[in-house]
Amino acid sequence: MARGVRAENDLRAPYDFCYVNERPVDDISIEFFYKPHSITLLTVAVIVVLYSVYTRNEDNIENNIWAGIRCVFFFFLVISVLAFPNGPFIRPHPAIWRLVFGVSVVYLLVLLFILFQSYDTVKSIMYWFYPELVDFKIDTEKEYGVNCSDITFERIWNHIDVFAFGHFFGWTMKAMLVRHYGICWTISVTWEITEIAFAHLLPNFVECWWDAIILDILLCNGCGIWLGMKLCKKLENETYEWESIKSIPSTKGKIRRAVLQFTPASWTHVRWLDPNCTYMRIFAVYQLVFFWQITELNTFFLKHIFEIPPGHPLSVGRIALIGLIVAPTLRQYYSYVTDPRCKRVGTQCWVFGAITITEAIIWSKFGLELVARTQIQNILLWLLIQLVMTFICLYICILYAKRNQSKLEYETNQDSHACTTNNESIVKPSIAQHTKITKRRNKATNGPLKT
Repeated sequence: MARGVRAENDLRAPYDFCYVNERPVDDISIEFFYKPHSITLLTVAVIVVLYSVYTRNEDNIENNIWAGIRCVFFFFLVISVLAFPNGPFIRPHPAIWRLVFGVSVVYLLVLLFILFQSYDTVKSIMYWFYPELVDFKIDTEKEYGVNCSDITFERIWNHIDVFAFGHFFGWTMKAMLVRHYGICWTISVTWEITEIAFAHLLPNFVECWWDAIILDILLCNGCGIWLGMKLCKKLENETYEWESIKSIPSTKGKIRRAVLQFTPASWTHVRWLDPNCTYMRIFAVYQLVFFWQITELNTFFLKHIFEIPPGHPLSVGRIALIGLIVAPTLRQYYSYVTDPRCKRVGTQCWVFGAITITEAIIWSKFGLELVARTQIQNILLWLLIQLVMTFICLYICILYAKRNQSKLEYETNQDSHACTTNNESIVKPSIAQHTKITKRRNKATNGPLKT
C-alpha cells in the first residue's frame, strides 16, 4: 500500500445520503469476507439455538428468563448484520458497524421500555442483573469542591486520577470526530458552565476553580484536543491507495496489510463553517453543541438518579456504546449540514437523537423530586450563556475561515503566476507545483456546501 499525499479524488468524495447511510465497499481484496453468507449464518444460528435449548437446565426460572433475553438479543444482532445499513464507515468491516447500529436500536428499545415502568420496577430489574448495586448509595461519591483556597502541588496531583486520563483520551477521540478547534473548545468551555449551572442538583459537579479551569479545560481537555487535531492533520496528509492482500508477495507484508485494515479507509478534510454560510449553518452547529451537552448531562443524571457507581459496567458500557454510536452519527450529521445533496439525516444519527431525548425524559421522570429543586434562573442563564458563547465562538471561526480563504486564494494565484514566463507563455507546472496548487484549491473549495 502506498502512503503519502492523499489522493485528489478522495477530497471530493460524495457525502450524499446514500454514501453516509449505506457506503459501498470498493476494491474488495478477499471476496469471502464480503459475500452475504445468509444461509450459512442462519444455519449456524439455528444450530446454536438448538444446542442451547436441548442441553441447558430449565429448573431455574431466572436462568430461563436470562437465556431467553440473550437469545432474542443474539438473533436481533444476526438480523442487524443481514439487514441494517453499513453507515458511513467500512473499516474494519461494514458488519461491525451494522452490529453497532443494531446494539443502538436495542438500547433505544430498552430505554423506551424503561420509560413506562415505575422507579421501583427499574431498580428491581437492575438488582436482578447486578445484585451488588443493592448496597451502593450515590452519596459515597467523591466530592471535589472542598477547601478550594488550599492550593498545593500535592493536592493538585491527587486530583489527577483515572478520570483525568479519561478526560484526556476522551477529548482526543472527540477532536478526531469533530475535527474543528473552535467547536471542540466551545464544547469544552460550555460544559464547565453546564456543571456550574447544575451543581445545585448534582453534588459532584461542584469543583474548585483551579480544578475546572486548569485541570479540566487547559490540561486534560486542551491537551486532548491538541493531540486529536494533530492526529487528524497527520491522517489528512496520508495517501489512501489500498493494495489487495492477494497481490502482496511477502508474509510480513500480508500481516501488515491485515493490521492496516483496522485503520481508516480514507480521511477527508471537514469544514463545518464555510466563510459564506448563512445563519442556518450556524444554528446547525449550535444544535450540535447543545445536543453534546445534553448527552453528557444524561450520563451524570442517570448515574445519580439510579445510583450507579462510575466504574460499574452499566456506566462504562453506556459510555463505550455512546462513543461508538457518535462516530457514524457525527459523519452523517456533518453530511446533512454541509452537503446540499443530502436531504435527510442518516439512520444512525436519527437513532442517536432518539436515544439522547429518551434518556433525558427518563431521568426527568424518575428524578422528578430532584428536578423539582431546579433553580429556574440558573437554567435560563445557562441557556443564554450557551447561546451567546456558541455564537461568539462560531463568529470568530467564520472570520478566521474568511481570512484563511483569502490567504489561500492569494497564494494559489501566486503559484499560478509563477508557472508563467515573462512573455506570458504558459509553462507546464511541475508535479510538486501542481500538487501544491491542487491541495490549496481543495482546502479552499471542498466540494458543494449547504448554506
